[in-house]
Amino acid sequence: MKNNIRVERAIKNITQGELAEAVGVSRQTINTIESNKYVPSTVLALKIAKVFNKPLEEVFILEEGD
Repeated sequence: MKNNIRVERAIKNITQGELAEAVGVSRQTINTIESNKYVPSTVLALKIAKVFNKPLEEVFILEEGD
């Protein structure tokens, strides 16, 4: 699953740490999600999308084979 977290953070001008604090995880967790090394839980994905005020499908992109 791909994501647009890095782009959305840039638009909102927030750091990984600020996003992490907003959703209750570590900065390292946000980093691994951004790097596509970790797929977040449904609840965490929804929290991240809510921070950006975007639908889940605009932040996370399901790829063929996922």
